[in-house]
Amino acid sequence: MGMSLWAVWRVKSVYNHYNQGVVRSGITGGEAAAEILRRCGILNVEITHAEGMLGDHYDPIHRRLVLSAENFFGRSPAALGVAAHECGHAIQHAKAYKPLHWRMAAVGITTYANYVVMFLPLLGMFTAMITPLTGALIMAIAWGVIMLFNLVTLPVEFDASRRAKLVLADFGFIAPGEEATGVKKVLDAAAWTYVAAFITSLVYFIWHVLPLLTGGNRSRE
Repeated sequence: MGMSLWAVWRVKSVYNHYNQGVVRSGITGGEAAAEILRRCGILNVEITHAEGMLGDHYDPIHRRLVLSAENFFGRSPAALGVAAHECGHAIQHAKAYKPLHWRMAAVGITTYANYVVMFLPLLGMFTAMITPLTGALIMAIAWGVIMLFNLVTLPVEFDASRRAKLVLADFGFIAPGEEATGVKKVLDAAAWTYVAAFITSLVYFIWHVLPLLTGGNRSRE
């Protein structure tokens, strides 16, 4: 939990630091996203914006790239880095990048697993319907699903950031030096949130597997 909180604080801190000024190219995040997709031959993705900070995402089901208003209209290294990162996901989708498709396929079952880890402890707390070992088994399965989802997410996110750094530099949207450094630091900080999510889910999975391996001895200690 501490690592997760640190990762969230870190990405917001780095983003705010590099969300200042204007890149030399003068291009906005929305314009950069449109040009990146155009040059990559991806013409069937809608680019739009929404309110809210860092709510940027690529929706592969509806082929929609959503940027926060700050990044859509912003001209900072942070805005361009985030926009290019989401374009990285659109490029992955167009190129049938396997880890992205694995993650898409796992969204449904992971949603149910998240419901389980939220509500099963409450059910066990207020009723006697579930024995401790049965609850541990169900929770271990649910956390195992979430852990695997987070594991598959890592190459998807790191690859999107790699693509973002390359296209921004190749297309001349960011200048070498401070601008390129800003993009790198923002994307690297964001990557830590996914690493923290994986480690957290791994720890919870192990925590619920232990009583199954020890026959419930952990609960009696």
